[in-house]
Amino acid sequence: MAVFEFKAEVALSAVPALEDLLAEREEQRVMVLEDKPSGRAWLTGYFETELAAREALRGLAEYIDPEWLATEPELRELPDTDWKESYKAHFKAWSVGPLHWVPVWERETFQLPAGGQVLWLDPGMAFGTGNHETTRLCCERLVKFATERGAAGRLIDAGCGSGILALSAVKLGFKQVVAFDNDALSVDVSQENAGLNGLAGKVDFFVGDLVSGLAGRQAELVLANIQSDVLMRFSAQLLGAVAPGGQLALSGILARELAEVRAAFAAAAPGWKVETRDMGEWSDLALTRPA
Repeated sequence: MAVFEFKAEVALSAVPALEDLLAEREEQRVMVLEDKPSGRAWLTGYFETELAAREALRGLAEYIDPEWLATEPELRELPDTDWKESYKAHFKAWSVGPLHWVPVWERETFQLPAGGQVLWLDPGMAFGTGNHETTRLCCERLVKFATERGAAGRLIDAGCGSGILALSAVKLGFKQVVAFDNDALSVDVSQENAGLNGLAGKVDFFVGDLVSGLAGRQAELVLANIQSDVLMRFSAQLLGAVAPGGQLALSGILARELAEVRAAFAAAAPGWKVETRDMGEWSDLALTRPA
């Protein structure tokens, strides 16, 4: 399958503002890729058709400050193999506790430490490789929960992206895992990643939003890596999905937005224990419901 890519180098100083804008606009196909060792960054977008790519470029021109761009955006068609090669430069293996998240192209060379578990990932065109701080914050919450409380409970991954959180939960021993995304392509990629790891059928992946996806469901751990305004807008649905004694772990929160998000959820969930952590410019929020 061919993929249409646009790419423009951006000033490193513009990266935070660009990430804020993309989060606010809920962009699903446009991202900022930063190579910190070289001090360079790029604004990129990947689309299934040339028309979709050109429409996205026109939309960007309406709200991107031209001074942020170090080069003009270039549009090109990538064969599937070239798309994967392009992504390899930005997706590296990483780990938390016993879990290791490794790109599938390192399958022949990666050495798994004794006692470890590996999740092979081919991110395709969906968000969520784990290289971004928001995903790592959620993964760390997941591992911490499993370490302290075990994996006997139910788990919901709201906004599953590439399926990394839901599939990681299965690797940790969770048996009742459901995951959804409002983007059908993300669900397809999640199912493909399940197949790569011999986990097909272990997670109930489906297309849904924060209303339909959570309706009638509760779990001991609910994960949601979504931008702040959406988290606050659907706080009632997210909190309602947490079983007594369970935990809601939220990510996708810019550090400067944390106070507002924390206040909104604390007001909506009086008596719940609240914890937060920071990673770079991002924060998470964990709320534990009284038993």
